[in-house]
Amino acid sequence: MQAVLLNTKQAANYLGVSAAFLERDRWAGARIQFVKLGTRSIRYRQEDLDNFIQQQIRYSTSEDTA
Repeated sequence: MQAVLLNTKQAANYLGVSAAFLERDRWAGARIQFVKLGTRSIRYRQEDLDNFIQQQIRYSTSEDTA
């Protein structure tokens, strides 16, 4: 199976967040895994985005998110 790779703008659109959100996430320690191709090209695997979404599921607003 071939991995689907999305650029930052596509990944942000997929998650419903801004590209700046993903850029800050990479800068701060990358909760969302990414692939670095060459020296500047950043891509996100769709399966990693789906895993991130699954990790964010909560059943109450009072649940600890850490």
